[in-house]
Amino acid sequence: MTSSVRHVLEMKNLFMRYPRSMNWTLNGLTLRIESGESLALVGPSGCGKSTVAKVVMHLLPPGSLCKGDLLLLGQDPRKLTNAALSQVRGEAVGLVFQDPMTRLNPLMSIGEHLLDTLKAHRPNKNSIWIRKKAEFLLERVGISSRRFNSYPHEFSGGMRQRLAIALAIALDPPLVIADEPTTSLDVAIADQVMTELRSLCEDLGSALLLISHDLALAARWCERINLMDNGQIVENAISKEFLVNPKSLMGKRILAAAKAREEKRAITNEHTEPVLEVTQLRCWHALSNLPWQVNWLKAVDEISFVLHEGETLGIVGTSGCGKTTLCRALMGLTPIRGGEVQLQGQNLLNLKRQFLRRARKSIQMVFQDPFASLNPKMTVLEAISDPLLIHTSMSRLEAFERARILLQQVGLTPPENFHNRLPHELSGGQQQRVAIARALALEPKVLICDESVSMLDVEIQTEVLALLDLLQERLRVAILFITHDLSVATGFCHRVIVLDKGRIVEEGPGKQIFHSPQAATTRNLVEVCPTLSSMQ
Repeated sequence: MTSSVRHVLEMKNLFMRYPRSMNWTLNGLTLRIESGESLALVGPSGCGKSTVAKVVMHLLPPGSLCKGDLLLLGQDPRKLTNAALSQVRGEAVGLVFQDPMTRLNPLMSIGEHLLDTLKAHRPNKNSIWIRKKAEFLLERVGISSRRFNSYPHEFSGGMRQRLAIALAIALDPPLVIADEPTTSLDVAIADQVMTELRSLCEDLGSALLLISHDLALAARWCERINLMDNGQIVENAISKEFLVNPKSLMGKRILAAAKAREEKRAITNEHTEPVLEVTQLRCWHALSNLPWQVNWLKAVDEISFVLHEGETLGIVGTSGCGKTTLCRALMGLTPIRGGEVQLQGQNLLNLKRQFLRRARKSIQMVFQDPFASLNPKMTVLEAISDPLLIHTSMSRLEAFERARILLQQVGLTPPENFHNRLPHELSGGQQQRVAIARALALEPKVLICDESVSMLDVEIQTEVLALLDLLQERLRVAILFITHDLSVATGFCHRVIVLDKGRIVEEGPGKQIFHSPQAATTRNLVEVCPTLSSMQ
């Protein structure tokens, strides 16, 4: 599908609301994208960014109301037949989602995903042409055609996102929409994915609409930024000009929050007793069951570190470096092949089951996706009090009272406004605060935060990090902060450890790590890490 119109996408005074909602999600939105242009759509959570993509693709739930002017390549998708809409989706617009794994069929091979798309839109082409085109697309996004018969679960997150890009550009669409395409990826893989995506759009002459909450990422890859708030575009500016002098109040707010997150450089505290001591920890996985052909995957390979009371230690590295395996090992979710884990002077590997369970109350975890970590059928009060009912002798009334206090501690006040809410009735930031309250319920000495702010917009990230700082100061809890974002780690953590292939390659104060990296892995992370200062 081709078009000679100047504007690939035009929205003017567009209003949209979902079924059973009295509020407009899009509230007079005006937006234009020219052919070959790269535009970033940024804004706080709930401002309507992702709804823009749904409106363009006409993927709204039945009963939604959408009025105003909308033209995609000179046509209004709302007036097209189902057959014409199927053609538009893919031929006019290619969509790259945030989490490719949820959009890929686990029963279809990588190649079959591409074959399925090409057969549906190129029925006149023979099977040889389609197969060659599919292999060409894989090679184009950096995936060997030898992986044609692999399945999604056999790919890393970055590789799956490359497949999503191949699917999005398979039919050479004039417009590619990427909705938070790098949120769950480490900075090195994110840089590769965005380099690939931008390069392919330039080669095809396609316009790129990048939906993101990351200002530095948006400015790095897009010429222009549109800032959304309450369903409207409140600022339209050249990216570099926006980072220097935003005009809108919302622009000033999110830029200040982003700078505060980056510029905060924690000063090393004077620590007392160590809370967690890890010595030569090994998590090796056998890749073959044949005793004469054992190959070991050394996910964690003799890692040693000490974490003190009231200290925050950052663990950073690229995908596959061992961050998550380390977390799971400390939580007892992954077998440990050797080494020691001393928690408050007790070696967890030597404790019997009953004593181990009691000791593990002192180490709790806050996960990356708060919504996925909360039971969708449990209210906020039930979710926080649940560990108290399991691990202590508290009555339900006592557990609920403790949960109310925890709600106040994490800033969800007044607590009675949140007692009976379910997870889907909370914002992303509120969900993460509930997850933190639940993790603190058993008064742990160590809190593991595994990518706990990566899915949040910059303002909420700043709020959650400030909350963790405050709680650490009050409770003297030690924090092990796992992240792929070196700029966040160096700003928030007292010390930072860089992992590569299961080993520690560099360790030191965050400021030193970021400004004077010594290891090649660290230098690469610094180079590809988008920061506001590097964009200005």
